[in-house]
Amino acid sequence: MISTTRYDDYDVLARIYNEDWVSGIFQETLPVLEKLLLPHLTKGVHILDLCCGTGHLAQELLKHGYKITGLDGSEQMLHYARENAPEAELILGDARFFNLPPTFDLVVSTTGSLNYVMKLEELKCVFKNVYNVLINDGIFLCHFFLKEEYESNWNGKVSGDVKDDYAWSTKNIYNSESKLGQIYLTVFSLVEQTWQRLDKVISERCYTKEEIISALETAGFSEISSYDAYSDLEISQTPGSTYFICHQRRHT
Repeated sequence: MISTTRYDDYDVLARIYNEDWVSGIFQETLPVLEKLLLPHLTKGVHILDLCCGTGHLAQELLKHGYKITGLDGSEQMLHYARENAPEAELILGDARFFNLPPTFDLVVSTTGSLNYVMKLEELKCVFKNVYNVLINDGIFLCHFFLKEEYESNWNGKVSGDVKDDYAWSTKNIYNSESKLGQIYLTVFSLVEQTWQRLDKVISERCYTKEEIISALETAGFSEISSYDAYSDLEISQTPGSTYFICHQRRHT
């Protein structure tokens, strides 16, 4: 069954993402886009940043002269996106069941955002939605973490930070049998001079390359290529961070 409830698990991670994670994430994201996509785009093309998060990528793309629309299921993420990319059009919506006019030259989904789509049937819905919003011959770039990434970086890795009014810690666990990655998150927030604790488990799904390509083909995409940021692009420090590029070809 396809969920009809908007995915908002990232609300609790929005501040952490905006203040602590984004710089590390973009050490890979921007170089990959500059290598695979940006030299081939003309100014003024309309780009949908799917699962746009806190808007940092949207702002970088705006600097390049592109027209940017961002969509994300987290209201808290979009709160920061409005500050970080004030000139982008930002939409609160879920990648699994959004519906926009076919006006986009390019759709990008980076930082492993689609690993949060927990069912293959739902992932196929995402891809079909993307296909429908692209102009004829439009391009889709999506990024997934594959098995090698989870096996090397989700073996109990712990991270965190402490601020004057805020503290957080995460522990990442990957189960190879269920193909499920889980972030065990604890957040302490100072509210009216009282510390409040929040615990949450956020799950990700590890898809195979074959599952992703098959789902893209089912949605109608063609000319599908994949690039490992470690072995193919020599940007990432570890294997498993993989980018897929494909084309929308409408049959007339």
